[in-house]
Amino acid sequence: MSRFSTRELTEIALMTALASVLDRLKLFEMPQGGSITLVMLPILFIAFRRGLRAGLLTGFLVGLIQLLIGGYFLNPLQVLFDYLLAMTAVGTAGLFRNKSLKNLFAGTLLASALRLLSNFISGVVYYGSYAPKGTPVWLYSLLYNSSYILPAATISFLVLVLLWKFQRQLFEVK
Repeated sequence: MSRFSTRELTEIALMTALASVLDRLKLFEMPQGGSITLVMLPILFIAFRRGLRAGLLTGFLVGLIQLLIGGYFLNPLQVLFDYLLAMTAVGTAGLFRNKSLKNLFAGTLLASALRLLSNFISGVVYYGSYAPKGTPVWLYSLLYNSSYILPAATISFLVLVLLWKFQRQLFEVK
């Protein structure tokens, strides 16, 4: 396995920092945690630009920073699902690095679905007590987490499409 180049590490650091800033700029915040932000955008971008390894590392670092700056710690597994796995999963978009709009969509869809799955599991296992009486915990977790992840993923995808259409060279490594 080869190491990251200095240039790759610099790009990963910049996208991690940008994602961390965008994570603090909330478009909408949910009552029990979770918010609509553009945190996924830099992770998706580096994944499409540099591939799976860079995407996974960036996502992991973003999740770690989220945890350290205002994260909610219930227990180690909850932290793993809510922060580290959820954000690392966004980096899986790098599997679709081949440059096309279809791949941007597929990668964003996979990354969002895996992030949703991670937060869904955490919701079912650790936050089921928030479900309204008579509502199945799995349905509550799915609807709650979808309500902020899907809009965030949609906005991120639309920004990526705009970048793709007007600044395609940003996706190419020279």
